[in-house]
Amino acid sequence: MLFNSAIFITGFLPIVLLGFFLFAGNGRQRLAGLWLTLASLVFYGWWDPQYLPLLLGSIAFNYLLGGYLLKRPSRLVLGLGIAANLLLLGFYKYTGFLIGAAEDAFGLGWEAPSIVLPLAISFFTFQQIAYLSDAHDGAVVEHDFLNYCLFITFFPHLIAGPITHHREMLSQFGDPENFRPRSDNISVGVTLFVLGLFKKVVFADPMGVEAAPVFAAAQAGAALPFLDAWGGALAYALQLYFDFSGYTDMAIGLGLLFGISLPSNFNSPYKAHNVIDYWSRWHMTLTRFLTAYVYNPIVLGVTRRRVAAGRPLPKRGRMDPGTFLALVAYPTLLTMFISGVWHGAGWQFVAFGLLHGFYLVVAHGWRALKAQWGWKLDSEKAIHKVPAVALTFFCVVIGAVFFRAPSLEAAFTMLQGMAGLNGVMLPTSFARIPGVEPMAGLLGIALEPGPFFRPVLGLQIALLLAFCWLLPNTQQFMGHYRTALGWRPSMAWAQRALPFATWKPGVGFAVAIGVLGFFAMAKAMSAAPTEFLYFQF
Repeated sequence: MLFNSAIFITGFLPIVLLGFFLFAGNGRQRLAGLWLTLASLVFYGWWDPQYLPLLLGSIAFNYLLGGYLLKRPSRLVLGLGIAANLLLLGFYKYTGFLIGAAEDAFGLGWEAPSIVLPLAISFFTFQQIAYLSDAHDGAVVEHDFLNYCLFITFFPHLIAGPITHHREMLSQFGDPENFRPRSDNISVGVTLFVLGLFKKVVFADPMGVEAAPVFAAAQAGAALPFLDAWGGALAYALQLYFDFSGYTDMAIGLGLLFGISLPSNFNSPYKAHNVIDYWSRWHMTLTRFLTAYVYNPIVLGVTRRRVAAGRPLPKRGRMDPGTFLALVAYPTLLTMFISGVWHGAGWQFVAFGLLHGFYLVVAHGWRALKAQWGWKLDSEKAIHKVPAVALTFFCVVIGAVFFRAPSLEAAFTMLQGMAGLNGVMLPTSFARIPGVEPMAGLLGIALEPGPFFRPVLGLQIALLLAFCWLLPNTQQFMGHYRTALGWRPSMAWAQRALPFATWKPGVGFAVAIGVLGFFAMAKAMSAAPTEFLYFQF
């Protein structure tokens, strides 16, 4: 069931809200929690009921194992529990890819099986691994089966995140105040949901329509001209941005309707001034999980081995190359490799992860050098920040090509076109712009009817990039009210000059959001709903 589908908006959500308010309004917190859990299982099973036993089995296994680890911490049992979760994920997600890779490499005559990836398995697997790890460390403070089931299955975040942490969710499920219907939660939640739906169907989906044929042509081996290749890459970068941003807004809004704050997962990542900053803004809960449960343990293990070998740790602000490789480069590359293969089974995802790992190593290395030289690490001056944001965005778009391409070959075909190796040409419609035709002649640029890029697409891309870079995000727009869990967004520059850039309850905003909602609903109902991009992970 999709958030942008008619059955969800006009059927499932009103029924679940009504039942929740009936139970919660009468002080029956446990019944309200049970109702939400059952509704979440219906939501999950709507896609394919045969995978419900898999989800329920995973929940029961990890709950029981977590209870055991709370009473008898054992590194062996923890390791076996994590391995069981990873084997389940690996079977469904990577079996076909690994068999296909072995067949390509050795010609063993193996045929890759057709295995359907269960929805949300990547997300609920990571959540439960964190629960087991914290149970072993004694960091789990509540072990209630109903609340644990709701923690894993809560439908606003079940399919595509945010990747929630047991500590932040179980405490909310245990607080009766969160189950009391509140008008402010409802108004903020509905507003966030409408804004997210608008982003999805009005911004993201049309960009996906533009990007799809370009990447299909690259997969077919077509020699894409410069503008066609860049048009497809930028269209996909914007589709991914608004699709994931829209889902996050809708998820947080839905959570608030039930009195639950979900953690922030998206904070204007295209405004990032380096790739370190980018990963602190993009899929923030995935970054949080990988940092806490992958990166930090690797660094801790390396540090312990160095101390045991009598090798001193680096002084603050100074790090020799060997120490930098051991404590920064190696853990970063391994963590981003895991991030890449978590997103998908394919060499293009391996390349995506390693490329971002390389970006991060370079960024950390440059910051280490600046610290050693006594330079200021970050500058807020426009003359420094604008080029930094532009360079970061360029690197992210290159990475997005691997993220979207059906194969490594298609990604390299796209990059070849983006590098101008297939030539540069302008659509013939550009000839109507005064001065363009003689300038193109001087530069040797042909005016031909390109297969994909059109002036209107260039205008759409420019407007959406301006939207990303200049306007406040929804967390900033709603910044005076409770939205994401514990989130206090900084004010965007536009909010200081434009009073309508900050949401307040009132007739004007109600009418504006209503109009946006009307157009978003009309567009959503006019065609079959499209899946969110992160559903495939």
